[in-house]
Amino acid sequence: MTRTRQPKLERIREAVENPFAIIRELNNRSLYHFIQYFFDQVSPHKFIPNWHIELLCRELEKIAHDVAERKSRKNDLIINVPPGTTKTITCSIMFPAWCWTQWPWMRFICASYSEKLALESAEYCRDLIRSPEFKQIYPDISIKDDKDTKSNYKIVYKDLKPGPSMAGKVKIGGNRYSTSVGGTLLGFHGDIIIVDDPLNPEQAASELELGNANRWMEQTLPTRKTDKAVTPIILIMQRLHQDDPSGHWLNKNKSNVVNISLPGEILNFKDQLRPPELASFYVDNLLDPKRMPWHVIKDMEMDLGQYGYAGQIGQHPIPAGEGMFRVAELRDMAMPHPKEILYTVRYWDKASTDGKTSAYTVGVKMSKLTGGRFLIQDVQRGRWRTDERERIILNTARADGKSVDIYVEQEPGSGGKDSAQGTVRNLAGFVIRPDKPSSGEGNKPRRADAFSVQVNEGFVYLLRADWNQAYRNELAYFPVGTYKDQVDASSGAFNRLVDKKVVRRIT
Repeated sequence: MTRTRQPKLERIREAVENPFAIIRELNNRSLYHFIQYFFDQVSPHKFIPNWHIELLCRELEKIAHDVAERKSRKNDLIINVPPGTTKTITCSIMFPAWCWTQWPWMRFICASYSEKLALESAEYCRDLIRSPEFKQIYPDISIKDDKDTKSNYKIVYKDLKPGPSMAGKVKIGGNRYSTSVGGTLLGFHGDIIIVDDPLNPEQAASELELGNANRWMEQTLPTRKTDKAVTPIILIMQRLHQDDPSGHWLNKNKSNVVNISLPGEILNFKDQLRPPELASFYVDNLLDPKRMPWHVIKDMEMDLGQYGYAGQIGQHPIPAGEGMFRVAELRDMAMPHPKEILYTVRYWDKASTDGKTSAYTVGVKMSKLTGGRFLIQDVQRGRWRTDERERIILNTARADGKSVDIYVEQEPGSGGKDSAQGTVRNLAGFVIRPDKPSSGEGNKPRRADAFSVQVNEGFVYLLRADWNQAYRNELAYFPVGTYKDQVDASSGAFNRLVDKKVVRRIT
């Protein structure tokens, strides 16, 4: 329970004798006020106020008061906000410290995608409590000397007594245990559990990492609650994948989960705003016009790509229109003059099997042109048996000529390596290289990000041919469509074209 408040007259008398008591009272009433007062203790930058921080503070206050009063848990909380919006300072650093100033017995479990990140937030919180500025307002709160590590530190406190001395018996309070998602939690329990960014963008590209994070959230965290009926879980993250922990949790349609979803802009992502009535707080369709004005938003779109932008800024990891590509910007053109062609590659994405229901083998021929343009000259696409497929790849190489560099995607595992090497042997005499996408590129939507930006800005052209319509259709529905082979081959070709270190200039 909250420590017993002093009678009104005693509080007034104390405020006259000790001006810091007024600040303490204001801080106790408002997490937002607490953050403003101590912000310079955890950040070298000036605090930038915005309505979304006040909103998050109110939601966190409700949770803290319910836990303090041992009320049955009303809801768990999912907060989806873009990066750079003070979410970690608010939820992971300031919130536990604020709770301890009123309920020093509270125990916290805090997790992030990496141990380093989790410990960094814990250290900022600990440094705040150690600071002279904090001790001026809260001389009764400190960290136990012999239980003081970044990963696990314990609070000690004195019962408040009237008068400037704030004398009282020292008592053992709660603690903060910090770990990575997937890390051990045996022996630890929390009155409040906070998970801040359970995945980074690279991890979200891996089905294995996604599965591990979701299993940890489902199977480990619920067993670490001090009281299963009371302890809430607070999940804070930017959206990174349809099946990231937020999406996985929300897809269960549980009635006791509150989702606050705040896109960075609602010109394109208004449907992701939750609750929808918050639209009235947006200025020029922007969540935070000071931190993220439109020119910053546009830069982030170019840097993140369509998929990353839709997830991290729009809180919808499928871009606006349910696809990454604005195919209306994909233009037709006739064959340009040879002097306009700087580089040309053919990139093969091979299907592992043949049959009517299998994926397609696709070979995309793409050129980099003068003026920052790209031309897709040809698409070979079909479901072929292994011997037939290798024969078609060889015949296509002969038709393209030796001035065209060839790449073949190497799938993971020994089978993928053997298949790629087989094609390399089959094309002896041609410039051909196996291409093994890195872990970051392995996820098809993420790998296509850079290519999609160029398409959407109108820098990609199609050589007019009968394959154009099927190509447009696949791009229009990507990444939710049935087939992704043409996109995968195109993004592979594009990524090799822009890597001048490995692409030979045609002379």
